[in-house]
Amino acid sequence: MAQQDRAIRTRRAVLEAAASVFAERGYAAATLAEILSRAEVTKGALYFHFDSKADLAQGVLQAQISTDYHLSQELKLQEWVDTGMTLARRLPRDPMLLAGVRLSADLQGREIFGSAWPAWAGLITSFLAEAKERNEVLPHVVPEVTAQVFLGAWIGVQFVSQAATEWTDLEERMSALFDHMLPSIAAPAVLVRLDTAPDRGARVIAEVEQHQQAARAGADA
Repeated sequence: MAQQDRAIRTRRAVLEAAASVFAERGYAAATLAEILSRAEVTKGALYFHFDSKADLAQGVLQAQISTDYHLSQELKLQEWVDTGMTLARRLPRDPMLLAGVRLSADLQGREIFGSAWPAWAGLITSFLAEAKERNEVLPHVVPEVTAQVFLGAWIGVQFVSQAATEWTDLEERMSALFDHMLPSIAAPAVLVRLDTAPDRGARVIAEVEQHQQAARAGADA
């Protein structure tokens, strides 16, 4: 068990180091030597978990989709909003997510290691499909199509926020995106109940962290 825990920690350390290098330098300029230095692991340890730099990039992209900050809500549309707002809150502070943005936008590199965009589209589609089953969205909504439209808008919001304010207004822009899109897809009775405030992500993250602290305290008792 101790050996397994150590392997998990090593893999995570390598992924986090790779993410920080990819976020700062991009895929082409990133080197395994710098990733090894930041991770403080041996070359053998790195190659035990990842075959190549491309495999590392794929690992970073796969780590984008996480349920770490997910809370079940009465409305599935609120869970979708919460996913977007917590992402907007975390992205400027999280090298793993920043690396995902840069890698996914690398049009040459993505032929080698792929992109996080299909996974995000799939996650959005799943939220919208369940929302449709619950009659939370209007009858004309096609989850797959709406997910692609939203993803394109979200990618644009990311890049405009980065270029204009170095991410400082990302939560406000994400809130505005939901406020403009939801009236065209949400059932009116559901729309009035949705919380899309710019600080929604921060509040959800704080609640999740409180639950996690309580769980740890209970385990230690």
